[in-house]
Amino acid sequence: METISGPVLHSLAFSTITTNTKTNYYEIPRNHLHFLPPFPPTFPRNLYFRSKTFHFNRFAAFSSTSTPSDHNPSQQLAVLLEVEGVLMDVYRLANREAFNVAFQKLGLDCANWTEPIYVDLVRKSAGDEEMMLMLFFNRIGWPTSLPTKEKETFMKNVLREKKTAFDDLAMSKSSTLRPGAEDFIDDAHEGGIPVVILTAYSKHGDKIARSIIEKLGDDRMSKIKIVGNVEVEKSFYGQLILGEGVSSSLDEQLAKAATKAASAEKQRIAEEVASMLKLSVDIDTSSSESLKKIVAALRAGAEYAEVPVPSCVLVAGSQSGVAAAERIGMPCIVLRSSSTSRAEFPSANATLDGFGGADLTISKLLNRRWS
Repeated sequence: METISGPVLHSLAFSTITTNTKTNYYEIPRNHLHFLPPFPPTFPRNLYFRSKTFHFNRFAAFSSTSTPSDHNPSQQLAVLLEVEGVLMDVYRLANREAFNVAFQKLGLDCANWTEPIYVDLVRKSAGDEEMMLMLFFNRIGWPTSLPTKEKETFMKNVLREKKTAFDDLAMSKSSTLRPGAEDFIDDAHEGGIPVVILTAYSKHGDKIARSIIEKLGDDRMSKIKIVGNVEVEKSFYGQLILGEGVSSSLDEQLAKAATKAASAEKQRIAEEVASMLKLSVDIDTSSSESLKKIVAALRAGAEYAEVPVPSCVLVAGSQSGVAAAERIGMPCIVLRSSSTSRAEFPSANATLDGFGGADLTISKLLNRRWS
């Protein structure tokens, strides 16, 4: 049986694992092992690499890279920023206008959403865009030439045109970053504080998120780190936990199988009850996978910043980011946007209205003054 030990993990930038048929390479960044989640005393000593079993000393592997600063996280700080709602209030600048562009392209001259109308629809629909359309046309009347049975197809056409318009507007030069965002990044750089911008779980995709980041300019972009899906996959955490070459321990595999089976059973029972009540139900089991993806992005962000997770601060604009940060013990501050102006974030360390002044500043982060 092949064996891989802790010292090997720490002395090489790349570890090689050789089998009888091929050699696999796993990138292991130096000094990054402390970004892994804490392992309990019962953590299995076996990891499975493509049907091969390897042993390592978990104490040696996770202690030999510690430095004096690791034992005093207050001396370190890194800032992780979401894009939508944080760097740019995309919903205020692009979402409403994108609907109006879609209405024009489809010849719906009677439809034009002013900001008060848009805000009211967002509030009443909880941001569900199909529901927004339903509420609006129920109020003003549907197109007279539209058969009732084609309403769903009509709404899908509007949302398709809206998405195209949104992408164009978000990437256009007329869309600007939130006031104070550039100064905040400059202050962080002057203070030697790493800034990582997360695109890996951006709602509108990596391409749109990166086009927004480009508005910072080449000089600022050279001073930050961007973590998208590729960067998450290349991170040590991503390779160890999410990588194709590494699978879970037997206990973890059994736990996942049990969870999947439980979800399927819940769905079956719900459908059985619904059939008696003549209802249609669908239990969402994707939220845990989404949270897993965001957690991976946050851990990768901490890894690229080379700062322990508890010493990073996530500046979030979404509930999902807050939930993931809470899951791994990362402090989180929410910046309100037009889409979250009335939302509550009880698990966040603070909820602020923007950058600078009485709101979010680097000095407040350094002094851990969240509000």
